[in-house]
Amino acid sequence: MIHLLLYDGDCGLCSGAVRFVLARDRAARFRFAPLQGSLAAGLLPRFDADPGRLDTLLVVADLGGPGERLLRRSAAVLLVLASLGGGWRQLGALLRLVPRPVLDLGYRLVARLRHRLGGAVVPCELVEPGLRSRFLGEAAAPEGRALSASPRGTAGSSEGRARPRRRAPPRRAP
Repeated sequence: MIHLLLYDGDCGLCSGAVRFVLARDRAARFRFAPLQGSLAAGLLPRFDADPGRLDTLLVVADLGGPGERLLRRSAAVLLVLASLGGGWRQLGALLRLVPRPVLDLGYRLVARLRHRLGGAVVPCELVEPGLRSRFLGEAAAPEGRALSASPRGTAGSSEGRARPRRRAPPRRAP
């Protein structure tokens, strides 16, 4: 069963969540695409979801399968945790004990602060060649090119993004 995780490509916290899932999804169940892309724009209206609304993580569960459905906010996070397995599945099981309106309230609070919590998206992040196929639409960067999740710039572009900090030159011994 394949799940599509749709994320805000201009959000550092959201990009961090994608990296988190990529690192722990040993079964390769998840595919990724930015909410700003044409894939999301074409797919979300099928679920009566607004592709312009960037304040939530969305998961299309069982993508292309008979049980295809759209999960929002905490329901999406709970599916991600359950799909990662191990201790993450157990954490998801514990969170399921919390009433959904309370989980969604916490989710909305984090979503509102996501740009402050996660910082800027660094344009020089590279997608490893073995992971490129897991990014769909505009997020699929060619080998050796930076991943640009936003249609505003091209892959490798720093237009409209924070520049990474330069390292200070090493100090010379006296």
